[in-house]
Amino acid sequence: MSDRIKFFLEESKMPKTWYNIAADLPKPLSPPLHPGTLKPVGPDDLAPLFPMALIGQEVSQDKEIEIPEPVREIY
Repeated sequence: MSDRIKFFLEESKMPKTWYNIAADLPKPLSPPLHPGTLKPVGPDDLAPLFPMALIGQEVSQDKEIEIPEPVREIY
């Protein structure tokens, strides 16, 4: 078992965005395929499983995605 190191940041230094590696890839990733139709999955297919805000993050090509305030408050 490895030793764990924990870093504590001041609140002012906590990140406010997530880095989205998809924005820096040379070409966009292929969308996942629907298991029933084998066609690309769209937001409507994902809506029963995930909140729309999360779907928006998943398909975003923005380099940085804002971390929602409720999530930041937990940390």
